[in-house]
Amino acid sequence: MLKQTLYFLMCAAAALNLSACSTSSDDASSQGSAALVQDGSQGLGADVPVGIDADGAVTVGDPNAQYQTQFAGPAALRENNTIYFNYDSDQIQDQYIGVMQAHAQYLRDNPDSRIIIEGHTDERGTPEYNIALGERRARSVARYMQNLGVDVNQLSIVSYGEEKPVDPGHSEAAWSKNRRAVINY
Repeated sequence: MLKQTLYFLMCAAAALNLSACSTSSDDASSQGSAALVQDGSQGLGADVPVGIDADGAVTVGDPNAQYQTQFAGPAALRENNTIYFNYDSDQIQDQYIGVMQAHAQYLRDNPDSRIIIEGHTDERGTPEYNIALGERRARSVARYMQNLGVDVNQLSIVSYGEEKPVDPGHSEAAWSKNRRAVINY
């Protein structure tokens, strides 16, 4: 269901992108822009592949390609982009305030930048509960960023629940690594 929703959102974004392009033949710059979007790149540039992988998920780019680094925000923020949570909690701990303040400052200084906040949980609980908890964690981070002055249009959230563990172990040490929200540019 999550993959279908993501696919739908990507298709809707592509449609909006196409409809936003000017079709006037008098404006040469708009023709170039429209051609770029019509070539299947969704406005990302010709060197960024867009497709659907084997399980139906929309893919944008190759995570191992060199061009990806230009979309990932500043290096210092990429290295410190995870907020960890206590068991069954969406409360942000004081030790992560500085991380979010740094990201918020970057977003305020760069209003064209966007982030996706991913919410994750450990394996305990039902899948439905974990999706909801992951969403609450992502929303908690997004709300805090908004309180720091980040425009709501720069923030997107997604919950993966227990589906993308960092540590597949079955111990408290593994579970504590999986209870997180990740800020991605």
